[in-house]
Amino acid sequence: MSRTFAAVAALTFILASSAASAQMLKTADTAKGKTFVDAKGMTLYTFDKDAGGKSACNGPCAQNWPPLMAAAGAKPTADMTIVVRDDGSKMWAYKGKPLYTFKKDTKPGDTTGDGFLNGAWHIAKP
Repeated sequence: MSRTFAAVAALTFILASSAASAQMLKTADTAKGKTFVDAKGMTLYTFDKDAGGKSACNGPCAQNWPPLMAAAGAKPTADMTIVVRDDGSKMWAYKGKPLYTFKKDTKPGDTTGDGFLNGAWHIAKP
C-alpha cells in the first residue's frame, strides 16, 4: 500500500512540475528574429490596445488571438505577471503586456500575426 502511495505522490509531483515549467516563457528564432513562444513553440504576441495591465482582447478577438492562460496557482515573477481577464480567467503578461497566440499560425516559427490590424499586433520579443 505504501509503494502505491509513493508512486502516486511521485506522479503528482512530476505532473505539477511539468505544468509549472509549461508556464515559463521560452524563446525561439523566427524569420522576424528572436521571439517568445508558448510551450508548443507557437509565437506569442502583444496587442497595442491592451493598457494598464488589462486585456482588451475578449470575445471574438480572443477566439482569433487565444490568450496565454495561467494555470490555477501560477506564480508571477519579476517579468512575468498575471492579468485577470473580463471573464475572471487569468492569463500571462510579460512586463505588464498580456500575451497571446494567433489562430492563423499553424506551426512553430509562424509569425503571420505580426503587424495585423494596422500594426496593432506585434511579436513578443525578449
